[in-house]
Amino acid sequence: MTNLEYKEPIVSENLAISLGLTSEEYKRILDILKRVPTYTELGVFSVMWSEHCSYKNSILEIKKLPRSSEKMLVEAGEENAGLIDIGNNLAVAFKIESHNHPSAVEPYQGAATAVGGILRDIFTMGARPIAVLNSLRFGNLKNNKTKNYLKNIVKGIGDYGNCFGVPNIGGEIYFHECYEDNPLVNAMAVGIVDHNKIAKSSIKGVGRSVMIVGSSTGKDGIQGASFASEDLSEKSESKRPSVQVGDPFIEKLLLEATLEVINEDLIDSIQDMGAAGITCSTSEMSAKGNVGMEIDLDLVPQREMFMTPFEIMLSESQERMLLVAKPGCEERIEKIFNKWDLHGVIIGKTTDTKNLVVKYKRNIIVNIPADCLALGGGAPVYEREVKIPEYIKNPKRELFDFIKPDNYVNEILNILSSPNISSKKWIYRQYDSMVRTSTVELENIDCGIVEIPGSTKFLALTTDCNSTYIYLNPKVGGMIAIAEAARNIVCSGGTPLGITNCLNFGNPYNPEVYWQFTEALKGISEACLAFNTPVTGGNVSFYNQSQNNAIYPTPVIGMVGIINSKDEIIPNKFQNKNDLIYLLGNFSTDLNGSVYYKLKTYSEGINAPEFNLTDEVLLHTAISELNKSKIITSTHDISEGGLIVTLLEMSFNKQNLGFKIDFKTEDRLDKVLFSESQSRVVVSIKQSNKIQFEDLCKKLNQPCHILGSVEKDSIDLNGEVIENINLFRSVYDKSFENKLNN
Repeated sequence: MTNLEYKEPIVSENLAISLGLTSEEYKRILDILKRVPTYTELGVFSVMWSEHCSYKNSILEIKKLPRSSEKMLVEAGEENAGLIDIGNNLAVAFKIESHNHPSAVEPYQGAATAVGGILRDIFTMGARPIAVLNSLRFGNLKNNKTKNYLKNIVKGIGDYGNCFGVPNIGGEIYFHECYEDNPLVNAMAVGIVDHNKIAKSSIKGVGRSVMIVGSSTGKDGIQGASFASEDLSEKSESKRPSVQVGDPFIEKLLLEATLEVINEDLIDSIQDMGAAGITCSTSEMSAKGNVGMEIDLDLVPQREMFMTPFEIMLSESQERMLLVAKPGCEERIEKIFNKWDLHGVIIGKTTDTKNLVVKYKRNIIVNIPADCLALGGGAPVYEREVKIPEYIKNPKRELFDFIKPDNYVNEILNILSSPNISSKKWIYRQYDSMVRTSTVELENIDCGIVEIPGSTKFLALTTDCNSTYIYLNPKVGGMIAIAEAARNIVCSGGTPLGITNCLNFGNPYNPEVYWQFTEALKGISEACLAFNTPVTGGNVSFYNQSQNNAIYPTPVIGMVGIINSKDEIIPNKFQNKNDLIYLLGNFSTDLNGSVYYKLKTYSEGINAPEFNLTDEVLLHTAISELNKSKIITSTHDISEGGLIVTLLEMSFNKQNLGFKIDFKTEDRLDKVLFSESQSRVVVSIKQSNKIQFEDLCKKLNQPCHILGSVEKDSIDLNGEVIENINLFRSVYDKSFENKLNN
C-alpha cells in the first residue's frame, strides 16, 4: 500500500458514537485536540476511553478500597500486577483479570488468551510465573449451550497453561441461570521475583529506543477493549474478530526472552500489549513516565498485508510486548529475542513532547497528549446514579416454609449431586497441576499451595466469591467473599497477605446495578481492613448482561497468603480414627442463600447468610493459635452445602474415615445440617488434646462444640442416618461428569 493509496476515512460524531464514544466525549476530543481527529486518532480515543481501559465508571469507587500496606512494593494499579514482599529479598507478583465477552463468542480462544494475558502481566514484572488459578461461572448445566461453553472454556484454559508449562493449582466454578448468556472467565496468575530484578512500566528517559518484541501484529482482537465495554447481544456473534488468538508455545519463548533481558538489566521499562494493543502500551507508558513517544507503524512486524494504521494500532494480537531499551542495549536485546525466534524491532523513540505521535507512510496520523488517554490522567471519570433494587427494598418478610424431610439420605444425596457442590475432578484433571514440581497436594487442602523457590516457605492461593450471597445483600456478600478467601488460607495453615479482585457486574448505567457495585465494594473494603489484606490491583468487567438479564454481582477475590513451613500446612481430611470432631463457631438454622433452600423452594432467600465480621476475625485468630500449638489434625470451613457437606468432604479421604456425630438440637435437624451461616469451621483433634483444645478456645473467646468422633468406613448422623461412606462418595465423585455428558 503506497502513501497515495491510503486515506484516512472522514470523521464525524456519528462515527465516534459507532466506535463506542458518546457525543459529549467526542466534543471533549475536539476540545483537547483543537481540531477534528483523524480516523486512527478517533480509534485510539475509543479504546483508551472505553470502560475496559479507562475504568471511567468505576475508578471513583475503586479508589476507596484499602490499597496500601507495609509489605506492598508498588501501589495498586501502578504496574502490570500487584507486588508484595514475602521475605528473603523476594516478592510475589499476582493479578486476576476477566475475559468474559471474548469467551462468550469464542469460548476456546477467549479462555486460552485469558491465561496468556494474565501470565504476561506477571512476567513483565520480571517475575517467573509459578501458578495460575481460575474462577468460572456458567448457566444451567442441563442446557447444551452451557455444556458447550464449559467444555471449550476448560479446554482453552488447560491447553494454554499446560503447553506454557505453569501449574493450574486451584479455582472455583458455579452454575446459575443468570450466567446463561454471559459465562464468566476470570484468570489469576502468580509469580516470584527478586527485589533487584523487578521491572517497571514507567519510562525513565527521553531519546531512548522503543521496541516491539514477540509475535507479529495481525488483525485479531481489533477493538477488543471496546467490545468488552458493551452489553452482549445477538450481534455479538459477528464480533468474533474482536477475540484474540493465542499461541502458548510462543508465549513460553517470550517469557524466557523477556526474563533474560530483564536479568541482564538491558531495559528502561516494559509493558504487555493486552487490551488496545500498541495504543495502550505506548500511551500508558508515556503518561506514567511523563514523556512523549514517537513510533513508525511501517516498522511494526505484520503478519497480514495492507493493514491500516487503525488496525495496527488497535490490534490485540497476543504474545507481544513493548519495551524501552537502555541506551546502547538495543543490539543485545534484538539478539536475545532473535535467539528465541521472536521479533525484537525498534519502532520509535521516547521524546520530551509528552505527546503520542504515530507515523504511517511518512505521514503523522496520530498526535495526542499521552496523559489525556490514560487512566488517572485526562480520561473521562463519571459518577453514576444509584438506586436500591426493589427486591432489596421490599423483600418478603420471611423465608418460605417447607415440610421437614423424612429421609435425610435422599436430601444429602440431592445436595451432593448438585453442580455447585459435587466434585469437579472432570475439570481440574484436565489441568496440569504438578508441572515444575512445586505444587503441594491439592485435593486435601482448603486452597492451592506452592513452594516458594529458594525458600522453606509456601504460598497459599485461592479464588472465592458466592454471587448469590452478594445478590441478596451486596455489602455483606462482599465481606463474605473476602472472609471466605481468608478463611481458606487460614484453614490451610497460612496468613493472608493481600488480594486482587475481578469485579464482574452488569451495565453501570443501570442505577440498580451500580448500587450493587458500590455496596459490594463497601463490604470488600471493610473486610480487607479487618484482615489487613490490601487490594493490590485487579480488573473491572462491566456490561455482563444480555437482552435477557444482568448477571448476579460477582466480585471474584483472588487472595495470596504465606505459610512459614511445611509442618504448618493443615489438611482438610480426617487423619486418624477416634479423633474428636468439633465445630468452631455456633450452630445455625439460617437457610438464606443456601443450596438446600433453593432445592426445596426454588428461591434464593431474602438475605445473605448470617455473618459477623468480628466473629470471623476471632475465628481466624483461634485457628492460627491452635495450629501453632500443634493441636489440630484437620480443618475445613463450612461454606456451600453447610455443616453436613463439610463433614462429608472431610470423610472423602484415602483412608475412608467417616464420622459418628451425636449433638443435641431443639431446632430442625435439616436446617442445622444445611445452613450456610459463616464464621464456622470443623476441626478434628486427638483425644489426648481435648482439655488443652477446649481451654485454648475458651482463652481465645472462640465458641466450640463437640460433634462426635472419626470412625472407619461409615457415617452415623445423630442415629437418623447410618450409611457406608462410599454411597455418598460415589454420588459426589460422579454426578458432575454424568450431568455434563448426558
